[in-house]
Amino acid sequence: MAAQSGKDLLVKVDMDGNGVFETMAGLRATRLSFNAEQVDVTSLESAGGWRELLAGAGVKSASISGAGIFRDAATDERARQIFFDGATPGFQVVIPDFGIVEGAFQITSIEYAGSHDGEATYEMSMASAGALTFTAI
Repeated sequence: MAAQSGKDLLVKVDMDGNGVFETMAGLRATRLSFNAEQVDVTSLESAGGWRELLAGAGVKSASISGAGIFRDAATDERARQIFFDGATPGFQVVIPDFGIVEGAFQITSIEYAGSHDGEATYEMSMASAGALTFTAI
């Protein structure tokens, strides 16, 4: 498999609750992380004293983060409204030549920054708020 361009890793937000997804404007860097908690079931009977984990028992979660240039686009307005409403709409993360991860996320932080001789920027973090799906490309 050939190397993939980072600019093709896209974060999209459902703009109206009807499955109309648009790419978040101005993002330069994005990250998608998956996590699963461990459930330790080690006991005195564990073979050789090795730790044992209970398969499939931990809480699964995902997080999305991104940073970029503030564009004052429709997606910026949508993100701000989602944050202030505490809503959990659908998001998609497109992983180039791999697939699409989709599900509900809550925006947990938005940060805006700028300096007198540079562009206005923003950073955003999101946490999964339910089951996610993966569709292979």
